[in-house]
Amino acid sequence: MSISALIWSTADLLRGDYKQSDYGKIILPFTLLRRLECVLEPTRDAVLNEYEARKSLNVPLEQFLVRKSNNSFYNISKYTLSKLMADSNNIRENLESYITSFSANAREVFEKYEFDKQLDKLNENNLLYMIVEKFSSFDLSPEKVSNHEMGLMFEELIRKFAEASNETAGEHFTPRDIVRLTTSLVFALDDEVLTKNAVVRSLYDPTAGTGGFLSSGSEYIYELNPNATLVTFGQELNPESYAICKADMMIKGQDVSNIKHGNTLSDDQLANKKFDYMLSNPPFGVEWKKVQKIVTDEHTQKGYAGRFGAGLPRVSDGSLLFLLHLISKMNPKEEGGSRIGIILNGSPLFTGGAGSGESEIRRYILENDLLEAIIAMPTDMFFNTGISTYIWILSNHKEEHRKNKVQLINASSMGESMRKSLGSKRKQLNDIQIDEIVRTYGDFISSKESKIFDTRDFGYRRITVERPLQLSYFTKDETKLEALKNDIAFEKIDAETQKEIFEALKTMDEKIPSQKLFEKEISKKVTSKLTASNLKLLQKHLSEHDEEAELVKDSKGKLVANADLRDYENVPLNQDINEYFQKEVIPHVPLAWIDETKTDAKDGLVGIVGYEIPFNRHFYEYVPPRELAVIDEELETLTKEILEILHEV
Repeated sequence: MSISALIWSTADLLRGDYKQSDYGKIILPFTLLRRLECVLEPTRDAVLNEYEARKSLNVPLEQFLVRKSNNSFYNISKYTLSKLMADSNNIRENLESYITSFSANAREVFEKYEFDKQLDKLNENNLLYMIVEKFSSFDLSPEKVSNHEMGLMFEELIRKFAEASNETAGEHFTPRDIVRLTTSLVFALDDEVLTKNAVVRSLYDPTAGTGGFLSSGSEYIYELNPNATLVTFGQELNPESYAICKADMMIKGQDVSNIKHGNTLSDDQLANKKFDYMLSNPPFGVEWKKVQKIVTDEHTQKGYAGRFGAGLPRVSDGSLLFLLHLISKMNPKEEGGSRIGIILNGSPLFTGGAGSGESEIRRYILENDLLEAIIAMPTDMFFNTGISTYIWILSNHKEEHRKNKVQLINASSMGESMRKSLGSKRKQLNDIQIDEIVRTYGDFISSKESKIFDTRDFGYRRITVERPLQLSYFTKDETKLEALKNDIAFEKIDAETQKEIFEALKTMDEKIPSQKLFEKEISKKVTSKLTASNLKLLQKHLSEHDEEAELVKDSKGKLVANADLRDYENVPLNQDINEYFQKEVIPHVPLAWIDETKTDAKDGLVGIVGYEIPFNRHFYEYVPPRELAVIDEELETLTKEILEILHEV
């Protein structure tokens, strides 16, 4: 039996006392503990001797102990899992002493796991000794199990326990097939570089979860080039997920100080760091209200010198904030640039009209030629949601033939049904399908599943279309007169003037198709001078828009716009707005005009620039309805079948 299977079999001891979804809280930290113990074994005595020699000197011991350990961590306890078994009555206390004797970077993992609580429970259920005995027998030394092999094994355990959690798994764990696809897409165009000897690259995930993307990146690079080095960085908000991620990186021999705990948006603990590759699956549609002040302050105070200069999305969905965060971490192009793979729901494609935060973010990405491709995934691919999802690939060092181009790939029809659903995950991508998607991306050829666009194809200019105000006044309409009479503003007019107004209305034509004529007549018939607000009040209650009425003009003779008829047109960026207006608007609304005071804040031209990516529209295929004769035939057949069944009854 493999070591992985042996470790997994430990779960048998927990049956009855633990829920299946909680097995990982025991087995994962014990696996880490045993691995660290085996790694430290060759230098354990040297570390202990160094500690004993220097502990009374009142100087920081960290640098000395790390040097003796030949690792980034150490332990100053005389205990091992095997030695703990010699004192079974005190195994709980001694084990805690053993764990607290690790260096701070290793000890933190167990603290975030809240491992002490699990030890209490194991002890109460008389399981602690058996678990310690079991794990002490596993040979997890680097000579027996390499860092790479250990990483794969630990990742497999993480995956199994995450899947066992079912509905909650998706919060901190991205399915393996999605991870593999996204990783392959990000690294696909850099194979030549990554196959060079002794190459060193960095990988970052700002929503690291349990470290799936970091592990997959490391695995991908190792398969491609065992001599390459991928240095991983990450940050995670959830304490337990952070602990698992840090443990995984520790097991792989990574510098665990690169894995940070905290909210990436409000507390970037890797500020000013740049990375070669970035992968992320941020939470879908999660509001960012808790960090709104911090994020907004950075936007307004730092602008483009900060992370969020391009704009802020609505507070109900922070997905695009994570994307902006990643973009801020890109290496300058002259230093080799960076590539990003991020998984988003459909909202960032189109939410928000021209001038909105979302549109401005899309504008920034597209006008700076950062977006390389978007791949539409099948539904039901994630543990906690069945919605449509998309993989965005970004780069600031595009190949020449990809410059100012965006590739859309529709893979929504791919995926095979799983034998057993895991939460909302009912479909998965097999290796052949993953390879096909990556190949389609690499080929960069237009086809039924692959469309190629200019970046400006997704842009438009929203122009404001105004129509003239044309008012007719109805002086005898009882409903309108009653509404006027009951208006609080009208009641504030003195009683005599009120009376004169109603008397004047009785003498006027039932319909007056001119504001100018109405105001002239009513002003002549009322003794007191009617103010502008008085006339506005009469207009509010007595008038209606009437296309047969006279055009209303202001004091300068300019046409007055009817705000109720105001409309907007989205003109593609590659079209002249005036030509578009004459062709598409004037034939239908001859008296309309463009409000030229509404200009874009950035380019100063008429109309507000907006960007959206209507993905599904570009892949829509019209399916003609079936002929009526066919439908009638089917109905007739169905009717006969129903009658036969009823007859049998």
